[in-house]
Formats: sequence, C-alpha cells, structure tokens
Amino acid sequence: MGTRYRISRRSFLAGGTALSLVPVPGARASAQVLDKVVFQTDWRAQAEHGGYYQALAAGIYRRYGIDCDLRQGGPQLNPAQMLVGGRADMIMSNPFQALNYARDGIPFLCIGAIFQKDPVILMTHEEAGIEGFEGMRGRPISMSAAGRVTHWPFLRSRFGFDDGQIRPKAVSLQPFMADRGAIYQGFVSSEPFTAMQAGARPRVHLLADAGYEAYNTTIDVSARMVAEKRDLVQRFIDATVEGWTEYMKGADIGAANALIRRQNPEMPEDLLAYGLRAMNERGIVRSNEALTLGIGAMTHERWGRFYAIMRETGVYPAGLDIRRGYSLDFVNRKIGVG
Repeated sequence: MGTRYRISRRSFLAGGTALSLVPVPGARASAQVLDKVVFQTDWRAQAEHGGYYQALAAGIYRRYGIDCDLRQGGPQLNPAQMLVGGRADMIMSNPFQALNYARDGIPFLCIGAIFQKDPVILMTHEEAGIEGFEGMRGRPISMSAAGRVTHWPFLRSRFGFDDGQIRPKAVSLQPFMADRGAIYQGFVSSEPFTAMQAGARPRVHLLADAGYEAYNTTIDVSARMVAEKRDLVQRFIDATVEGWTEYMKGADIGAANALIRRQNPEMPEDLLAYGLRAMNERGIVRSNEALTLGIGAMTHERWGRFYAIMRETGVYPAGLDIRRGYSLDFVNRKIGVG
C-alpha cells in the first residue's frame, strides 16, 4: 500500500468470460453464464483484504454472476504492471496510482476506495512519551522506500520533518524492540500487534488522523473495460462492497478467514482478529463519506484536497486534471450504510 508506480504507455487486454453453467441462488434462470474477473491484490492475504475474500467465500460474487479469480500479491508482484499488461482485469491499488494515470495519460481509472483512511502509522514506545507527530521532529524514523515518496513529503511539509531523520526500514521489528526511542513506519492493523506480542507497549500515530487525506485499498480498472463491460464492472463493485459490509460486521466470516489462511498459511487467526478490530476502531473502512454514501465511497472534493496536499509538497505538478484518473460512476450507492 502507498507504493508509487510510473507506468509507460502500453497496450492491454480486456477481461474475458468463463462459460460455465452454475446454479445461482436468486437467479432468474436455473443456470447462468458467469463472467470471469481476475482481481489482483497488493500483498499476501490478510484481514485488510477480508471483504474480497468474504464476497468469494460467501458466494456473493457468484450471486452477481461473477467468477472471481482472486489472486494474492507478494513482494515480487507489481499489480499496476499486471493491470496494464492485461494479466489482471482489476487490481487493489492506491490513490497515487490514480494521479499517475492522470499525469501520464494512461487509460486506467480508480473506481472505488475501500479504505476511507490510509492505515499507515508511525509507531513509538509508550516509554518514549511522544504524544504526537510534533514530538518526532529531529528524531530518527524508520521509513520504507515507498513511504519516502508518498507519506514522507506530507510529514515534512505538515510537521517540519527533515530528510536527515530518515532511516532504512528493516523488515524485522527487532531494531524497534531494541530501542525504546525508535519510531517505526507500519500499518495500524499489523505492526502494533507484532510489537505487543513481543512484549512492547506501542503507541500508534495514524497519519489519517493528522490531515493525511489519502484514500487507500482502491480498485483500478482499464478505461476499455469500463467502456465495453460497464455492467460487469458495476456488478463487481457492488458485490465487493457487500462483501466488505459483511466482513466488517465480523459475523459469519469464518469461511473467508479460512480462505485467507489457505492462501497465506503464515497468517495467524489472532492477527486476523486484531486486524479487523483495528480497522473498525480506527474507522479505516467505515468513516468519512462511507458513513452516508456507502463503503467504497469517493468524492471530487476529497480527491481535490488530497491532490492539493501532494501538489503543495511537490509530488505532483500544478494544473493536473485529476478527474482523468478516477471515476465516481460505480460507487456512492449507499451499500453498507447503517
């Protein structure tokens, strides 16, 4: 999440269909043709992907006439390149990618934002007594390579951080555990759990609560697929939002979690439970526009504010027509409200 990709203009393939006759509950006929959709996530299966797995495990995609091939990501996979190259019909992405589409004139679109708040955090130890981002000025901060071109410009502009504070982010939490004054970039739904399991008392500082207005866990698709298979795109979004609505409630999600663990055997049950709880407590999925417009909601105003922040920090140029990189046509249908 949060990775910025530059994509060269390339040809791409539209999604195909799977011609299989399968009984579908509630269908008008006894059998129907399921449309095949290959959806690529951005990392290994986890609670942060739970709504997609719920839609698959609970048969929601099939009820909408979709045969969803849900593929987990990993460190060697670049979802944006897979989308542009035609190896995926839709991908889990991030808001920077949408602005890249607009900047570079690439015919792809962000069509939904599952996360109303970016889950990225800076994590400190309770013992350090750091109350907020202002208290981090001048202190070393472990930051990922992706974070240096996405989150860091915001922190530098908003809180007066300087580049000399950046330290390479270790994959392991051992350096954080060894230094009670350490500051570590992570995600609200994972690293604090690992730190607590190791005996630490982490304090979580969520960038989204400090004015970082990025959406995340966005859904991207080609403009060609939108033009040629608009009904299929809409059905996929609606089914996905239903899946997320069910998953966030936490009831009857055992099959979804089992599917997550089947794809990612290293994912423990207690981390799945922690991830779901953290997303609910912090309003990662259900907050802001999603409270009135439904899960996956987006607005032009919110996109405009995010672009303004990134323009002011020098990440994107002035005068960019950002609406070329996203569409509101498939969301804001109030699914999951209430």
